[in-house]
Amino acid sequence: MGYLFLALAIASEVVATTFLRVVSGPNAPWWPYIVVAVGYVLSFVMLSQTLRAGVPLGIAYAVWAGVGVVLVALISWLVFHEPLTLLQIGGVVLVIAGVGLLELGGARPAQS
Repeated sequence: MGYLFLALAIASEVVATTFLRVVSGPNAPWWPYIVVAVGYVLSFVMLSQTLRAGVPLGIAYAVWAGVGVVLVALISWLVFHEPLTLLQIGGVVLVIAGVGLLELGGARPAQS
C-alpha cells in the first residue's frame, strides 16, 4: 500500500509542477493556481502516508524526487517543447539508475 501512496504523491507533485509552467506566463488564468496548491498539498499528504505505511524515508524521498524530475523533464519536452539535450538525457538515465540502486540497496532479506 505504501508504494500506491508514493505513486499518488509523485503524480500529484508532477501535475502541480507542470501547472507552475502554466501560471508562469503573462496573463495566467486564476484556476491553475488552485491546481498547483492542491497538487502540492496532496503530494505531501500522500508522501506522509507512504512513510506511515512503512516505506523508509530515504527510499521514499529518492523515488519521489527522482521519478518526479524525470517525468517533469519528459513532460516539459513533450508538452511545452522545451529542449532536451543528449547531456540532459544522460542525466535522466543517471537519475533513474541512482533511484534504482537506492531501491535495490534498501531491499531487506525475507524473514522466516
